[in-house]
Amino acid sequence: MTEDDADFQSSILGTQQYWDDAYNRELKAYEDVGDVGEIWFGEEVQERLIRWLTEKSQLPPTARLLDIGCGNGMLLVELRREGFTDLTGVDYSEGAVTLSKSIAQKEGITDIKIKTCDILSSESIADLCRSGSFDVCVDKGTYDAISLRDTHLSSDRVRYRQNVRSLLTEGGLLMVTSCNWTRDQLLQHFHEDFELFNEIPAPKYTFGGKTGQTVTNLVLKTRTAAQM
Repeated sequence: MTEDDADFQSSILGTQQYWDDAYNRELKAYEDVGDVGEIWFGEEVQERLIRWLTEKSQLPPTARLLDIGCGNGMLLVELRREGFTDLTGVDYSEGAVTLSKSIAQKEGITDIKIKTCDILSSESIADLCRSGSFDVCVDKGTYDAISLRDTHLSSDRVRYRQNVRSLLTEGGLLMVTSCNWTRDQLLQHFHEDFELFNEIPAPKYTFGGKTGQTVTNLVLKTRTAAQM
């Protein structure tokens, strides 16, 4: 157990049952009243990610993007509206997959690929890799949820890092958003396979003479073989 692990308390947010129940409720609400459910970290954070991808990344519309822990799939829907054409979303909750497919279909979007996948499973990773590598992986809360599992072991985070790296092209990008880890902690966790490429600004607050932020948004780039 690392020092980070010792400082962390497990949470129901780290269990699959929590997310299955949550997305089953959101699916029922969507079917009943058309409510798409919660945008994880809020619409402002999602908009910042989209703005960076569309205005700063210099990625072509054909870039292959993977949303890890896609939830209701609204990030994918908005990226499709912005012109990205090769989008895949994965989530380990069947309820999330059903919800995101339903929302995309109602929005008239039929070319987003949405699959059930456990990002910590080697079998799931092998299945994803069959269709080729991705240019960008987006994580908006999945790494946080893994960190809150009742095992709260660094080995889960290492497996996550290695699995995501295996999904990316050389020079591929991982966009990770976290409310549990600081910039420096994330860089330490990922440094063996990734380097900092960019940091997406987030609103800051000052308290007790110290400045901080509630959400960290990093864009990490895969290291080359020569750098590792």
